[in-house]
Amino acid sequence: MNNKASSEEYGDAARDQKGYLGTTPPRGQLPPKGQRVWVDRPEQLLKAAEQLKQAPVVAIDAEFTQARLHTQGESSGPRLALLQLAIDGYCFVIDALRLSDLEPLRAVVANPEILVLLHGAGADLRVMAERGLNVACYYDLEATSRSVFGQHESSLAAMLRRALGVRLDKSLQRTDWTQRPLPPAMVAYAARDAEMTLALYYWLQEHFDWALRLHASNNLQEPVAAWIEPFLRGSVPLPVELAVAEAIKQGSIRDHEQVSTDCLEALRTLTHPMRKSRLLRMITELSLVQLAPDITPLLRAPTADERAAAVRALSRLGVENAKELIAPLLEDPVQDVRKAAQTALRFSEPKEARAQQWAVPERRADGTRSWTVGETSPSENSDGQGDDDWRARLRSLMGE
Repeated sequence: MNNKASSEEYGDAARDQKGYLGTTPPRGQLPPKGQRVWVDRPEQLLKAAEQLKQAPVVAIDAEFTQARLHTQGESSGPRLALLQLAIDGYCFVIDALRLSDLEPLRAVVANPEILVLLHGAGADLRVMAERGLNVACYYDLEATSRSVFGQHESSLAAMLRRALGVRLDKSLQRTDWTQRPLPPAMVAYAARDAEMTLALYYWLQEHFDWALRLHASNNLQEPVAAWIEPFLRGSVPLPVELAVAEAIKQGSIRDHEQVSTDCLEALRTLTHPMRKSRLLRMITELSLVQLAPDITPLLRAPTADERAAAVRALSRLGVENAKELIAPLLEDPVQDVRKAAQTALRFSEPKEARAQQWAVPERRADGTRSWTVGETSPSENSDGQGDDDWRARLRSLMGE
């Protein structure tokens, strides 16, 4: 197959094909409607917590206020208004505004033997943690669904249509959850999201248990080299290559060989799709072309996240046969992967591997820093060009 022809032929087709093109397992059955319990008194919360502690799986959804601007110009973060916890046969809708102490629920969410289900875990985890509710063990069903069906088909509403043939009413999504008393329609709306999260979990468990297990929260704790972990958490303010160069100078990283070895080990041991995708981006930014043979098998990874990340990595690393490897993914069932392959084939060109010459930081007397690149001075460079190209690149990275 001619690679240029294949990219032109399939590029337009990939652009025109929308959504998930693979097969979907049979629809599941909705569970019987359970009892909905409004909880706004401490004794009711204690009783609810006792019942929740007996369940192996608890689906949780949160409703919270949106951030508001203060008169001084500072903004306040979201405030937890309702917490809905669904188990088989029951859904407890807890008034988190009236109940100032949610302590009884800690025995539920902090118990590693109880699996918590969330759909889009980030915001819910944050507002719960602000109230002292730190979740020990959870599955993020949104991330799981994205890994199988793609980003554009992973919302709760989209997944319920696919899995159960249910159309979820989202008309009250941006309503004011601080009003009291809440109308019965709003209580029912809030409860339904948690109940449907539980129902979706049972369908995913039946057909995509492998994806659920990959996204288990304990996989977020998989060990990697100490210097890599902050990059996987997104907590390093500097560009990767600058941060690594500084770490080498300070001695926390031995040399370039250790960088490559540690990244390879992480690539082989990480299982959480999000963390592996971030690692691939880091490998790309460090120009670790020698790891391309270990990235290539991820083009056939079970999750769409990893396949798309591998496409981007191989393309940006300038791997010689990248187009030949990527072209088949123009027919991937997941739109995210097809789009990544189309972009890679359209814009990537073979290029020589870039030397691993990362910026070396120097601290000036005034406390500011400057960077030079590699270990040679302009007079030592064989081409006589010096490091002007790198300086220009670093200035752009630093916004200068």
